[in-house]
Amino acid sequence: MAITQLWLPIIAAAVFVFIASSLVHMVFKWHQPDYKALKNEEDVRKTLSAGELTPGIYVTPYCGDMKDMGSEKVQQQYRDGPVAFITVIAPGVPKMGKSLGQWFLLNLAIATLGALLALQAFGVTANPRQAAHLVGIFTMIAYGCGSIQDSIWMGRTWSSTLKYLLDAFIYGAVSALSFNFLWP
Repeated sequence: MAITQLWLPIIAAAVFVFIASSLVHMVFKWHQPDYKALKNEEDVRKTLSAGELTPGIYVTPYCGDMKDMGSEKVQQQYRDGPVAFITVIAPGVPKMGKSLGQWFLLNLAIATLGALLALQAFGVTANPRQAAHLVGIFTMIAYGCGSIQDSIWMGRTWSSTLKYLLDAFIYGAVSALSFNFLWP
């Protein structure tokens, strides 16, 4: 069976994940408390602007070489704080259309990879439930594991990550249902 025969569940999974994520972020808004305002936002914005930052991820205190991490100066900076990862994006109003388009393309890519995995594992005669189960698990892993890394390395709170894992579970369930009902 060619992957083209799975176009319908792939598209359906991508569309339903897109809808589910829209509900999560625009209706239920359970991620909204994860983002906090700075008490002195204008001062911070002025300071960051003075640094003429280009888009990227910045860290403070900065340690260019891990050997320097043990120096008393860097250790004191860590103790004194703040310790931060700062993501800077290009100035201007966020282009939601572009971001939503990229999000949908990611949904399509994950659904396609899940379809390929199920096809490779079970073939054309797969029991739809078996194929859907595998696609659902794969989808959950694909959407969820990055947030775990962010908690480990970037300081994202574990409560926030648990919410992202709930999102991943929902996306996995939606994808599994799409493949279960639409498997050829």
